[in-house]
Amino acid sequence: MTDSRFDLLCLGEPLGEFNATRAESGAFLFGHGGDTSNCAVAAARQGLSVGYLGALGDDSAGRSIRALWQREGIDDSHVATHPSAPTGLYFVDHGPSGHVFSYLRAGSAASLYGPRDLPHGLIRSARIVQASGISQAISASACDAVFEALETARGAGVLTAYDTNLRLKLWPLTRARAIIHAACALADIILPGLDDAAKLTGLGDPDAIADFYLGFGARVVALTLGSAGSLVATPDRRERFRPVKVDAIDATGAGDCYDGAFLAEYLRGGDAFAAGAYANVAAALSTQGYGAVAPLPRRADVEARIAAEARAR
Repeated sequence: MTDSRFDLLCLGEPLGEFNATRAESGAFLFGHGGDTSNCAVAAARQGLSVGYLGALGDDSAGRSIRALWQREGIDDSHVATHPSAPTGLYFVDHGPSGHVFSYLRAGSAASLYGPRDLPHGLIRSARIVQASGISQAISASACDAVFEALETARGAGVLTAYDTNLRLKLWPLTRARAIIHAACALADIILPGLDDAAKLTGLGDPDAIADFYLGFGARVVALTLGSAGSLVATPDRRERFRPVKVDAIDATGAGDCYDGAFLAEYLRGGDAFAAGAYANVAAALSTQGYGAVAPLPRRADVEARIAAEARAR
């Protein structure tokens, strides 16, 4: 698949995940995470051809992530294996206010990735290149790699997508705001979450947040609203999508699932609002199991739920 034209190229940091499934027993379920890797898996499960850019450690977590990508049909031929730097890890605990993340990622293989590592020709041949705020927060070199990847894609007429995903444990808000806003100016599709966007923009109203990000020149802003559903906006139109009722267990990967499902459906039909409706359902379904990756739905699951919702109206 190395020479193929990918529908989607994702750039960032894959992580090994330890998810607390039962707080009283102290049990953790090992899995996989990292926002752009989750997006890649979600998109692949909707039928896209997907490649990943980044680096992993020569360790069990890195090998497990590669095995996951192989099972999902995600190309990892441009993901380096670092001989000494580790694959990053994170832990997820669950409480009354939702999930809480703790990270062991300092000095990870992905944080050593830089512009020199980018396969520019592959980027120019993709249909969409996707990255996130986390992709840039892990190091200065990774930050620069994202900027160069987005600039390379835009110069070749390739669509760019950016999730504003904010982790204040990785960098201060002032720096995060400046870099994320600069990246948004290079994005055709901006994929913020409401809580992060409120911190980054100083705004609370979803429509005002959508207007703020459209102001960077984006074609589409797809804003997730947590339990309130989602909002998709273009310069000419906007639409809210009501929440889908599910028995939610763990929302760890919901936003990343939304990203992958949205991009897959957008490439399929070119309709941002059809993509928003589809991703709204996919993200809800992804909360029905533990971990970021295991519950990510496949296209047949999403389409079945959409059909059921239509029959119930």
